[in-house]
Amino acid sequence: MDKFTVLTGLVVPLDRANVDTDQIIPKEYLSSIKRTGFAQGLFGAWRRDPEFVLNQPRYKGATILLARRNFGCGSSREHAPWALMDYGFRCVIAPSFGDIFFTNSFKNGFLPVVLSEAEVERLFHECAAFPGFQLRIDLERQSVSSVDGSLAMRFDIDPFRKHCLLNGLDEIGLTLSHADKIRAFEAQRKAQYPWYF
Repeated sequence: MDKFTVLTGLVVPLDRANVDTDQIIPKEYLSSIKRTGFAQGLFGAWRRDPEFVLNQPRYKGATILLARRNFGCGSSREHAPWALMDYGFRCVIAPSFGDIFFTNSFKNGFLPVVLSEAEVERLFHECAAFPGFQLRIDLERQSVSSVDGSLAMRFDIDPFRKHCLLNGLDEIGLTLSHADKIRAFEAQRKAQYPWYF
């Protein structure tokens, strides 16, 4: 898993609440478990509309998604963060998230940032007022700021999840970081209970 430290990127404003995982990646795109190849299905139904925000050339190459409350609600679909990442996003900012989407995001190196409704509203205003609006997300400092520094906000994050993201550790990587202790335990167990082996 890639480390997440500081991200500076273009912001895409998705001005919709209650975006569920079937809208993020419709079921017809769920034919693989490879974590890649899902970008074309991201918001598949909505992208048929030429006016949809991701179809606007000014948002090409964006890495930060701005959304309304309850983003990622619905079914437990790990493909949702995979699709967002495969498209190029590394972070989504919203006032709240669906619980399973929130957990799956961290497990895949994707950062969901919770800000207040008022802070999110201000970011939507900034996106509308300034074409090419960018943000800087600093995970170590737990801050969201405008590139020119005129806007600064702070977000909370569980210390364990923060540690894993900063160090690029998914559950397998975290387990492997204790490989020496695991080998020592297995050697001791083998000596203590040889009949198991």
